[in-house]
Amino acid sequence: MTDETTARLALPLLQPGQAQKELYHNEALALLDLATQAVVEAIGVDTPPDAPDLGACWVVGSAPNGAWAGHAHAIAGWTSGGWRFVAPREGLSVWDRAGGQQSRFAGGGWRNGVLTGHRLQIDGNSVVGPRGPAIDDPAGGTTVDAEARTAIAAILETLRGHGLIAT
Repeated sequence: MTDETTARLALPLLQPGQAQKELYHNEALALLDLATQAVVEAIGVDTPPDAPDLGACWVVGSAPNGAWAGHAHAIAGWTSGGWRFVAPREGLSVWDRAGGQQSRFAGGGWRNGVLTGHRLQIDGNSVVGPRGPAIDDPAGGTTVDAEARTAIAAILETLRGHGLIAT
């Protein structure tokens, strides 16, 4: 095949006067089928399955072997013509069927179940926003309620432990 490919998904491009253009076109469609609305069986698998179903895909692990050798972190899909690979690009997302969560390629690796954004809204209502400033433990005051302070301190510690408020 030709070395001319698209910039993002490396799909083969047709060339003027090229013979058997249908081969290049079909290859591009097969790769596009793997990458568009991608669903993978699992993430980080290094050994190809013995008898995959047609159209089944996996995210290859960091030390692939067998037919997947040399395709670390790629999406590997089984097609009627054998294994096809889509090299990951920054921001490429897949649905991980085994983990039941979204996975996104960022910073050179797949990040499973990590959602990023500035805030979470449900029905137009902001539910979670940017992390607020640190909240001090309760202290001072003219009336001291030890049980309330203990409960407030426990709540603050839990929120800090989950990274929801600054420490």
